[in-house]
Amino acid sequence: MQRKSFEDMQCPIARSLERVGEWWSMLILRDAFYGMTRFDEFQQSLGIAPNMLSRRLGALVDSGLLARRAYQDRPLRYEYLLTPAGEDFRPVLLALMAWGNHHFAPEGVSTRLTDVRTQRVVEPVLVDADTGERLSRERYVIQAGPAANERMRARIELSRQRRERRRDDTSFPN
Repeated sequence: MQRKSFEDMQCPIARSLERVGEWWSMLILRDAFYGMTRFDEFQQSLGIAPNMLSRRLGALVDSGLLARRAYQDRPLRYEYLLTPAGEDFRPVLLALMAWGNHHFAPEGVSTRLTDVRTQRVVEPVLVDADTGERLSRERYVIQAGPAANERMRARIELSRQRRERRRDDTSFPN
């Protein structure tokens, strides 16, 4: 079965999934944030087949999330380093970690985010960069940007209508 490409979709979420939506890609990026850079480190950590790891690393390089740099000439070996775009993915992984800890960790928390200065456990949240206010569904909504096509505008309009219906429906749990 041929996988559908999201490359031509206008949605930034779909375009992002085109680059990191395959689970191995996110786990490779997770390990890159842990400081792993070499093929054998990724393979040992993930238990992934070498051919699959080669494909996923290549795709992450092609997508601009990792850069490949030779670290040895004989035999030629490469390391994979996070690019600025890859570094920008860190908040996504932190949010996914917090969500997974909250919903899918019946045995308890296995990883957590801490402040290196105080060792205090912190909860990653999305906030408005100007006000520092948490991005609540009630106050912050997605709107069409200047480049939005008709399909995107229709999706966002439907969202607005559903939001109004929920607001007016006293039986809907808010």
